[in-house]
Amino acid sequence: MHFSIPDTQEQYADGSGGSPTYTVYNIYINGNYHCCLRYKQLHALHEQLRRRCADAALPPFPPKRLLPLSNSQLETRRAALEHYLQIIGQDAGIARLPYLQQFLQRAQLDTALAECSVSREDEQQQLQVEVYSGWAPGPGGGSGVQLLVNCHVQQNASALLQSVCRMLQVPDELMQFFCLYLMRHVEAPEERASSCSSTPDDPSAVLLLRRLMDFESPYISRMHAQPCQLLLRTCYWNSRWDAKLLGNSVALNLLYNQTLADVAREWIICTPEMRRELCSLQLQSRPLQYLELVRQLPSYGCLQFGAAQVDYPELDTTAVVTIGNRELSLRTARGAKIYETKFRVTRMRCWRVSAMHNTYESRDQPTQLQLSFEYLMSKQTLRWITITSQQAMLMSVSLQAMVDELLHSNSNGSNGGGGGSDDEQEASTSRGASESTTSTPSSVSSSCTTTSGTSTTMTPPVKFLAQRSKQQHKLTTARTFAAVFFRNDDTAASVRNEAFEGIGDDDL
Repeated sequence: MHFSIPDTQEQYADGSGGSPTYTVYNIYINGNYHCCLRYKQLHALHEQLRRRCADAALPPFPPKRLLPLSNSQLETRRAALEHYLQIIGQDAGIARLPYLQQFLQRAQLDTALAECSVSREDEQQQLQVEVYSGWAPGPGGGSGVQLLVNCHVQQNASALLQSVCRMLQVPDELMQFFCLYLMRHVEAPEERASSCSSTPDDPSAVLLLRRLMDFESPYISRMHAQPCQLLLRTCYWNSRWDAKLLGNSVALNLLYNQTLADVAREWIICTPEMRRELCSLQLQSRPLQYLELVRQLPSYGCLQFGAAQVDYPELDTTAVVTIGNRELSLRTARGAKIYETKFRVTRMRCWRVSAMHNTYESRDQPTQLQLSFEYLMSKQTLRWITITSQQAMLMSVSLQAMVDELLHSNSNGSNGGGGGSDDEQEASTSRGASESTTSTPSSVSSSCTTTSGTSTTMTPPVKFLAQRSKQQHKLTTARTFAAVFFRNDDTAASVRNEAFEGIGDDDL
C-alpha cells in the first residue's frame, strides 16, 4: 500500500472565509487521491495501531505542538506524516489490518460527504460492471456483458465483488479467484498508443487503471476516475489455479471468455498456425480443449501494459511491458524486428515507484509515474532499470502480488501440481537479462492481484469536515515521493526483495 501527502488544505469551520481553524492533509493511496485527514485523526489512528500491533515496531509519530505551526513547520509535519504512512504501508501485517482498512474506507466516505460528492452515506447507486461472457472477436464483437449492480456508497470492493459473483452464480469458494478493476474504453488514437490493445481498429480497446482494494468504496473511486467502468477479471498469477475454476461451469465460462478476449486483442501472443487451431476449437465450442492448448503459450498468464518509456537498453526507448511467469519483460522494436528482454523477479533486489505532484489539481489529472527496479545483471553487477508509464503503480502492485504468491508457495514447500514445471521453466530462462528476437507484433494489456474477504461493519474514525467550507489550498513545490512494496530492511531507501536470489558461479 503506497501513501503520499503531496499538499494540504486550510479549512474554515464556520465557512466565513476568515482565519483558517485547522489544516487537513490530502492523502493519496497507490497514486490516487483518497481522502483528507486532520493531524488528530492520524494521531488517533497511530494510537489504535499501537494497541492492535503490540509486536510490531511502529515508526515514531510526529509530535504534537501547542502553538500554531508556521509554514515551514507545517511542511515539516506534512513530510513526517507522509514518511510515517509510507512505512506502515510497506508493512504487510499492518497494511492488511481490518481496522486500518475500515479507517481508510470511512475516511474516504466522510471526505466525499463533506465535498458533496455523495449526498448521504446510505445512498444507493447502480454500477455497471463489464464481464467476459459470450465475448465475440472482431468489429462489433463488443467487450463482454454489462451487468448493472446495486451498490451502497459505503460498500468496499469485496462486498461489491460478492454481489457481482452471486449475480453470475459463481460459488462463494471461487470468489477469491476474481477481482474488480477500474478500466477505461479507449477511443482516441493518441490514447490507444498507451492502451492495452495493439490492434488500431479494435473498438473494444481498454486501459486498465487499477485494481480496487478493500480500503476504498468502488462507487467513490470510480467517480474520481471518470470516465471509467468496472471490469471483472481473474486475479492470480500461477496458472495452476485454473484447475479450481475448470470444475465449475460458470467459472469455466468466465475464464474461457476472458481468454478468448485476450487472444483476440493479442494480449496472448500466438503464431498464425496456433491462432487457426484455436479458432477451430472456438467454433466447435470446446472450451476445455481451447484452454488446454492456449495454456501452452508463453504469454498465457502474463499481463501486458501500455507502451512505456524505458532506459534499457538505452535512454528514451519505447517498449511494451509484460509481467507474468515470474518475470518482467520489455518488447522493443528495432527496425523490422521485435526484441524481448526478460528480467526475472527473483533477480530484482528492490524496486520503487515515484510520482510527481505539481499542483492541487493533480488529484484529478494523471501524474507522471515511474517504476524503477534494481536488477542483478550478472554476478556482483546491479543496475537500475526505469519505466515511465501511467500504469507504473499497477505494475508495482502486480510485481508484489507475484512475489507474494512465490513466497507463499515456497513456504508451503511446493507449488502444488505446477511446482516442478515452474522451477524447470525458471531454470531454463536466461540468467540475468536475456534477449530474444521475434516477429510477433507487440500488444498491450493489464494487471491483476488476489482478493478475498468479506464486508465488515466500519468503525468510524474521528468525524471531520462537518460543514461544507471554503477551502484555501496550500501547495508544496514540485517534489518526488518514492514507495517500495517490500518490507523495510534498514532504511526506507533500502528495501529488500524477499524473493531475491543471488547469482553464483554456476549461473554464469
